[in-house]
Amino acid sequence: MHDGGRQPRRVVITGLGVVTSIGIGVTEFLAGLREGRSGITPITSFDTTGFSHANGAEVTDFDPAEWLERVDPDELGRAGQFSAAAARMAVGDAGLTVEELRGKRALVSVGTTDAESRDLDNLVAQQLAHGPESWNPVIARRSTAGRLSSSIVRELALTDVEAVTIPTACAAGNYAIGNGFDAIREGEVDVALVGGADAVCRKTFTGFYRLGTIAPEVCAPFDKDRKGILTGEGGGILVLESLESALARGARIYAEVLGYGLNCDANHPVAPDRDSLARCIELAHRNAGVKPEDVDFISAHGTGTKANDVTESGAIRQVFDAPPPTVSIKSMLGHSMGAASALASAACALAITEGFIPPTINHCETDPEVGLDCVPNQARPATLDVVQNNALAFAGNNSVLILGRYRDAV
Repeated sequence: MHDGGRQPRRVVITGLGVVTSIGIGVTEFLAGLREGRSGITPITSFDTTGFSHANGAEVTDFDPAEWLERVDPDELGRAGQFSAAAARMAVGDAGLTVEELRGKRALVSVGTTDAESRDLDNLVAQQLAHGPESWNPVIARRSTAGRLSSSIVRELALTDVEAVTIPTACAAGNYAIGNGFDAIREGEVDVALVGGADAVCRKTFTGFYRLGTIAPEVCAPFDKDRKGILTGEGGGILVLESLESALARGARIYAEVLGYGLNCDANHPVAPDRDSLARCIELAHRNAGVKPEDVDFISAHGTGTKANDVTESGAIRQVFDAPPPTVSIKSMLGHSMGAASALASAACALAITEGFIPPTINHCETDPEVGLDCVPNQARPATLDVVQNNALAFAGNNSVLILGRYRDAV
């Protein structure tokens, strides 16, 4: 609860850091979104012998040593490297020096699905082959989930900081952004570094493969001939601060965080629930002070499975009399798990700033059960004032974020 005599602060996004399969850094990521670039390649992170198909969205050109200045990359797992590197990028993009950042009360909140499951995969393989005494101690030390947030603290040498890792799976990036929004809005911190990170791992790929949901070649959300998801990886960190702080230092403002909604129906381990997601969207609209007709486009969870696409589109139609254009950037960069909604939020902020709607690529014919304008294959120029970012996760965890164009008065 905020103090009775003080209005809640307005919260804005002033920095973006992204590591993705379609581009590293804001400039390349933006170019990839505009072009409808595909980040899908054959998986090389682990041996895929025995799988009939094994494409994914790996980040193939990432060298953590190019981005990390204080932490030895070998002390971090791949997801931690993504997280720390994206944070370093975001702080620079926000026009903050590390010294300025260290003088502020800060929150670091990072969402994830798998944390360092790639390291855990390797430790399990070592144990099965040679026993637990064969574990590499460096890998064992860096495999804890808390490293995703603490890696940022270490890399930036922050002191007056709260560091949280949020494990709400594929909705976790939006959860982390909501966490930062609340903390700044209520004056608990001055700046928040928020987002998500995950790395491609055998466990998650194999799990989705056994569920029959891995697409043979491409991810084609909302298409009538879609075949499923493709697992991916990456990291996205956003710098949030109060509007007052941003204006005082002359910062560029990508977008304003208007509000968000969270709920968990716990209805089914893997199947989404339409009514529950519709309620979450309504919660987000109410929290943000917007109406459905105010929303100019939706960044959908859009995994490319029938269960997700039909359920999500049904929830959207349940809330919106006339749904706005609805896209899935997972068609380009796969499903990056805990990083997915953070990267989609970064894409939404760029879409507002740059005046365009990213495309849903690999799209031939929209599934009649979906019935949405999916902005097929080519980006579309658009003036965007309010955008919605959906995220769904296993066990019925839903998170919906609402961003808006910054205006002098609301």
